[in-house]
Amino acid sequence: MASITRTKAQSTKKPIQLEPIIFHTINYSVLAFLCVIMIYPMLNTLAISFNEGMDAIRGGIRIWPRAFTLQNFVTVLGMHTIFDAFFISVYRVIAQVISNLLVTSMLAYALSRQEYVLRRFITVAFVITMYINVGVIPHFILIRGLGLTNTFAVYWVPGMISAFNLIIIRTYMRSISESLIESARIEGAGDFRIYWQIVMPLCKPTLAAIALFVAVGSWNDWFTTFLFNPGNQALSTLQFELTRILAAAMMAGQGGQAEAAAHAAAAGVGLVTVTAQTLRAAITIVAAVPILVVYPFVQRYFIHGIQLGGVKE
Repeated sequence: MASITRTKAQSTKKPIQLEPIIFHTINYSVLAFLCVIMIYPMLNTLAISFNEGMDAIRGGIRIWPRAFTLQNFVTVLGMHTIFDAFFISVYRVIAQVISNLLVTSMLAYALSRQEYVLRRFITVAFVITMYINVGVIPHFILIRGLGLTNTFAVYWVPGMISAFNLIIIRTYMRSISESLIESARIEGAGDFRIYWQIVMPLCKPTLAAIALFVAVGSWNDWFTTFLFNPGNQALSTLQFELTRILAAAMMAGQGGQAEAAAHAAAAGVGLVTVTAQTLRAAITIVAAVPILVVYPFVQRYFIHGIQLGGVKE
């Protein structure tokens, strides 16, 4: 009887399948390799930013500083213009995110309505702007003609509407059930009330993803300041100031001419324990920290919002 039971147990035991094991092993190995590739540059930059400048010239620093020092960050954060530029960058991000989401979503709502006869023409006009770029000089002439140079408005007025964001939001709004909007109209609600109290709350995931796109782009942009507000220190942004510090350090490290030394002294860059390499690493960390702090709070909306707004039913 025992032998019969043992035989039945062996016969009911499932054979080991090698295909899933091989697949998962290769899959996890590739993912682990990709994680190392993506994480290592950040850890290496962090290690160099905390390493003494002259020691870093020798090379060989991997993910841990060989001669630990805070002098690189003291040099960057010690400039009196850094904190003013930081707040200007924060104000710019807030203004651009709010204005872009508000104006773009209002236009997207209008273009998502079937009763609006010009929706196709206006949509095509905005899509064309995604493929045709007029260049820097015509853009500069336009901004100067509008009187936006040397003003804070140049940071957010030209970016109030984005064609890519418009398509994403409009596509998601078209997926909202028409019965909700018709019910609101029966109750006497107007277009603005429907947009603000019904459509906008339903678009939160997509709007959060768009807000992240706009915020990252606005935070990392230094060329707008360089092009339109180069001489106005009161409107200088953090990225532009960090770029100036890095340029001054590289000039002082390469030449040793009087002009380069003057630029380095004006930027507060010393060459005893700080070099262009370590300063560049410190600037990268300083510029990336705010985004790294904010991203976890909106990460759950990121993929979900893009999927909802990028797929048409």
